[in-house]
Amino acid sequence: MFFYLAFIASGAIGGLISITQLIPALANSSRSAELPEMLKGLGIDIGAVLLFAFLYTRENGAKNAQLAKLSREESLSKLKLRVDQNKIISVSDLRGIARPVIVAGPASYVAESFRLSKPFSDGLLDRGVLVVPFRTDASTPFEFGESDEEMMVDKKRRLWQLRPVYTSQWANWIDEQKKLANVSLDSPVYLSLRLDGRVRGSGVGYPPWNAFVAQLPPVKGIWSGLLDGMDGRVL
Repeated sequence: MFFYLAFIASGAIGGLISITQLIPALANSSRSAELPEMLKGLGIDIGAVLLFAFLYTRENGAKNAQLAKLSREESLSKLKLRVDQNKIISVSDLRGIARPVIVAGPASYVAESFRLSKPFSDGLLDRGVLVVPFRTDASTPFEFGESDEEMMVDKKRRLWQLRPVYTSQWANWIDEQKKLANVSLDSPVYLSLRLDGRVRGSGVGYPPWNAFVAQLPPVKGIWSGLLDGMDGRVL
């Protein structure tokens, strides 16, 4: 970006010099033969200024977008989760341990997301996926019905055991993401994180549990350390 500014300044100075030479040449018919070369030089200077101004603006926009994304991810990392009655952690505490998937929507959407995840529970847990169900239609945490509780063995219960704490902060963060993505505030959404805490993917509708199992490497075994960085590109 420094060099872009330097090239813009150089092109602007060159353009000013070309203009100061061009004006006398226009007023003096004896120098008409010099006009094509002067106009060519002025055109090159103007083109250079426009090109590097465009590149600088694009680079600056990308930098600001990256900083804003990192700021949003940092805010997400500070949000609190309840593991059980006695333990509260931050999202950042899961870095290197789990791949959280935030499921945000009305209770019916969360319940259906749970139902759709059942066939993939073992595979999701093997890949370090932990679900954070967040109700957007009430301030109370999502709770499973009695029939769901009976069907959930200890291993599957662990997949859905996290609960957001300080739900107003969670709601503000999720609403901000929806606005930035031009998504209706009423739309149910999911957001998945990588092992390093960066945002891996998001979307409107139900999480693609089968895709998570197919794409994510296990967090245990011989592939653990080798494929820790293969969670996918960040968004």
